[in-house]
Amino acid sequence: MGKSRTKRFKRPQFSPTGDCQAEAAAANGTEPEEDDGPAAELLEKLQHPSAEVRECACAGLARLVQQRPALPGLARRDAVRRLGPLLLDPSLAVRETAAGALRNLSACGGFEVCGDMVTKDIMTPLVALLKECSTGLDSNEMSPQEKKDQNRNSIENIANEAVNVLWNICECSSRAVSIFNKEGCLEIVLKYLSRFSTNVDLAISVAYCLQTVTEDNPELLKSFSAPALHVLESAMLSPVNSMEYILLKTLVAGTIWNLKDIIPSKSQAEIINAILKILSEVLEMDAGETVLQMKEAETQRIKTAAETEDTLQNVNGDDLIEDDEMEGIPQRRKVRRKAFISDLLPPTDKELRETIALLTAQQTALEIIVNMCCSEDPTDDEWEELSSSDESDSFMENSLSECGGQLLSPLCLSHEVHTALTNYLIPKKIFEKTAFPNSTAVDVCSRNPSWKPLIRKMSTIQCRALVCLQSLVSLLDVDHLGGPAALQTLAQHLSQLLFSQPDFAKHVDFLEAISSALRALLQTVASKNIPQCMTPDQLLTLCRAGIHSSNVGVRVNVVSILGITGSVLAKEDGTLDTLKTIGCFLLEVATKDPSLVVAGEALDALFDVFADGKEAERASVQIKLLSALKEFQPVFKMKIRKEGRAKYSPDQLCVLDNVKMNLRRFVAYQETVEKKLTT
Repeated sequence: MGKSRTKRFKRPQFSPTGDCQAEAAAANGTEPEEDDGPAAELLEKLQHPSAEVRECACAGLARLVQQRPALPGLARRDAVRRLGPLLLDPSLAVRETAAGALRNLSACGGFEVCGDMVTKDIMTPLVALLKECSTGLDSNEMSPQEKKDQNRNSIENIANEAVNVLWNICECSSRAVSIFNKEGCLEIVLKYLSRFSTNVDLAISVAYCLQTVTEDNPELLKSFSAPALHVLESAMLSPVNSMEYILLKTLVAGTIWNLKDIIPSKSQAEIINAILKILSEVLEMDAGETVLQMKEAETQRIKTAAETEDTLQNVNGDDLIEDDEMEGIPQRRKVRRKAFISDLLPPTDKELRETIALLTAQQTALEIIVNMCCSEDPTDDEWEELSSSDESDSFMENSLSECGGQLLSPLCLSHEVHTALTNYLIPKKIFEKTAFPNSTAVDVCSRNPSWKPLIRKMSTIQCRALVCLQSLVSLLDVDHLGGPAALQTLAQHLSQLLFSQPDFAKHVDFLEAISSALRALLQTVASKNIPQCMTPDQLLTLCRAGIHSSNVGVRVNVVSILGITGSVLAKEDGTLDTLKTIGCFLLEVATKDPSLVVAGEALDALFDVFADGKEAERASVQIKLLSALKEFQPVFKMKIRKEGRAKYSPDQLCVLDNVKMNLRRFVAYQETVEKKLTT
């Protein structure tokens, strides 16, 4: 399967104070406006001589861009070209808020807006800002020390915002990735990553960016020197085990997997083991229990803080003086494109931040495993046999650092990966993640607004685990999966998951994921002649619900499931009625589904079910399969001719052409079957 994009959470709004209140009210639509009134006013103030006014205008724009109807007006008024120069404003505060506004714009605008940002040359000031931040972090000229530390923190905050803008844009624009390559951005962001021990937030942002830009980017891979690779090693093997560092190490592991083409063959085994060890440790953690523990810790912390405050008030009475300087500090929490709630929280919500970091790490780990399973199989002359190694940390001394940028044969899914997956019990841990989220944890989160989005995050992990399970079942040997008995247990587990949800058809993501897993499992079971555990009636219930889904993937999966089931039943006695039911179902889908992809899959399934067997022959005649297919054949050809190029990819058209050819052959075969049974 392809990569899954993490869905966005709803963006929060800024809470500007002081002189920013007018801009914030306008951006929120609470003041009368005409046409692009708020946008025009805020953009005009970007040129104000006062740095404070410019900063507040940027904050207002950062809030405004989160409202989709405002985006066209901002585009008309050339907001990107006006914000771009402020990335290099003399005021560090303006730089940070300008980067925050561009971060939100790139996050909320998607592919089209990010492409427009590149066209309007946002990369020039952005790269210049990244370079200046890098130089600023190296500077030792500031004094006194307190001022130096304060300035350094500001620079790191600006760098974090800028890296997020860079990440968002590179994820949406290949042109931006090309600029990243040419401008030497790799060296800059790796310098930021090297600060992981003192600024994990900045390091995590860099790790996300690196995971994006290293994917399918051979030009960039040539730039990875031994020192650059050592930075990745150090981050991935950090001994710190807080949840933020677990997320960081998981992301860096994904980046190193993307660099597989430059790993020397003698080090590949150690690299695989190191990556899978980290992913295994991430998946080992019980997310539901973590949610409960961290929520309890938050409750106790808040209770203790409240008691302490009451004690201080009783001691000081009415003489307690508030620090005016601490009132109304504007919070400039920006939003990352992939909607991590932790970015939107005040620093005091540490328990929620840590919990989100763990959930994100688990989701990322599952996605990396899927990507590992989707690597192309090696050819005989490409793959060098590797020796198995359980010393996952041993490569630290000499593996990555010996690369020197040398490009070697691709590292593909191999016996070594199979073995490592099994050694670290990855299939077992993924199986555990396919269960529904801890009901107590879900209940706790549902009663707390700030924790409620975690319910969706936990459900996403379940869906990713099901997709991951599909990949493992399709690619691993039965023995690596635990043998036939384990596959039958897995089938029972998936059946229980599915039918324990009376309204499963309404949960599209879950239905697509579990139907994909079932499809792969049933195909493997059928190919190994292992007895099926799910009854035809159960599968028909799934298919009747799934075929009405708006998701094409779900419909393709349920049609394929019926094809697999029917082809097994066709070889058995006493299955006539079930085969007739399956045949009628598939025939209706083939002739009535609006998608040619689904119709083609249904025809393929019909070919499989009625290709052989006495029961299948009798069933095909009784449902009048031949006459129905003869009537549909010219209609199918016409649909491909009329809709093909406009709606479907070249690969899909190639498959449909094969189906069309097979349909002609199958009709000829059915003619002989009908002639044999009617004479």
